[in-house]
Amino acid sequence: MALRASDRVVPRFAAPPRVMIVEARFYADIADEMARGAERLLIEAGATFERHAVPGAFEIPAAIGFAARAGEGGARRPFDGFVALGCVVRGETSHYDYVCGESARGLQDLAIQRGLAIGYGILTVENLDQAWERARMDRQDKGGDAAHACLSMIALKAALGGQPK
Repeated sequence: MALRASDRVVPRFAAPPRVMIVEARFYADIADEMARGAERLLIEAGATFERHAVPGAFEIPAAIGFAARAGEGGARRPFDGFVALGCVVRGETSHYDYVCGESARGLQDLAIQRGLAIGYGILTVENLDQAWERARMDRQDKGGDAAHACLSMIALKAALGGQPK
């Protein structure tokens, strides 16, 4: 069972972390609900954030990679962490398997190879009822869970000496 927002221990920071929310808009209403959950938790932690939209879950890793590279090059202040939000509903073809597997692999590769703090909030479900059960803030609040994971990884990275630039 997911932690409710009231059960989460939200990390505290000396300076507000800067977070990028990347949301797949394929299921826009679900993305909006998940983003509300993520935003609520980020605000509670005192984080600043930007929301950026991509067409679908498959594009999320590329968007995070673009932002990480832009931060490294000094073109803009780097993000301390990333929240990946999306929804993939199983259909009648193998497309679901590719999108789920490749988006998860892409995010994990970024986290491990580039040392990025990423909260994973891509729902992989059989139908829209399952998606809503997981997305709603008053139910499983997976958007809030992803923001919590991101903040926790930012805090861990800082504790291990990996302070953001």
